[in-house]
Amino acid sequence: MVVASKWIYAKAFEGLPNDSNFKLEQETLPDELAENEFLVEAEYLSVDPYMRPYMERYPVGSVMIGGQVGKVTASRNTAFPVGATVFGNFGWRSHTIVDPARYTGSNTPYVLPSFGSHPRSLALGVLGMPGNTAYFGFLEICKPQPGETVVVSGAAGAVGSIVGQIAKIKGCTVIGVAGSEAKCRWLKELGFDATIDYRAVSDFGAALKAAAPNGVDCYFDNVGGTISAAVLQQMKLFGRISVCGTISNYNERRVQVDDPQREFVFKQLRQEGFIVSRWHDRWMEGITQNLRWIEEGKLRYQETTTNGFAQMPKAFVEMLTGGNTGKAVVQV
Repeated sequence: MVVASKWIYAKAFEGLPNDSNFKLEQETLPDELAENEFLVEAEYLSVDPYMRPYMERYPVGSVMIGGQVGKVTASRNTAFPVGATVFGNFGWRSHTIVDPARYTGSNTPYVLPSFGSHPRSLALGVLGMPGNTAYFGFLEICKPQPGETVVVSGAAGAVGSIVGQIAKIKGCTVIGVAGSEAKCRWLKELGFDATIDYRAVSDFGAALKAAAPNGVDCYFDNVGGTISAAVLQQMKLFGRISVCGTISNYNERRVQVDDPQREFVFKQLRQEGFIVSRWHDRWMEGITQNLRWIEEGKLRYQETTTNGFAQMPKAFVEMLTGGNTGKAVVQV
């Protein structure tokens, strides 16, 4: 008999999530698996910014969504044998009975390829969804060229830190925007040419102008709000903007910015939002390339790890308020 723990979306979010939004429940799983099913025991779970707005689509009482890395402990599916390590969007659950036929597209679970000497938790970060978000969202939309200037907001997060390093690989000058001196120091260690601690400057626009006196060719936007409005003011003619997220508006929805349309018209800018599942048919391409860059010493990663399944809400809120450097994960 397996008793699974699961975190429930107990109350609709209003502003920053708190303990009242979550409820820990237990569930006894069936003793017998059906044909093609397998049982997964979670090892690492992900907390990501997208969970905050996406959960508003789900009714109260739903299991919190999210990806995890787990070990197959029982199986009636030859593609997922006992002992295999898998990635799946199984939500905030300690144990899950999975029928792969019930999943489609980018939600389809898969057995992890070998990461060599690197930890399996990277399947939640640089060698998973965040890494592919950086790889495809930056390269396919911004199409960076050597010598161009790239600005990345949320640059010390799971996605932004990878975007900046890929931009350096592509021969760009990279400016990272982050929320602390320590994060900015880490970005410089990763090879970013300049950083701006937006919490420490009184005039972000002036700080950006000093860092990019000739303007900005590409902007990878994780935050929206006033930072992005300031970047728009300094975009160059025919600049490209890839919108990955608007985390500044996830918890407080009344951030007011000037109408950006003038900048788009007179600078002939191109802006495109995206969801990484667009490239699900090329998923392993991104993972393979990012792993190759890691092995070549061109791409570095960092994880902020919280221990214990009971700490999922805490890790989630801390991630939303900038408490992580690199990828935030929970180790069971």
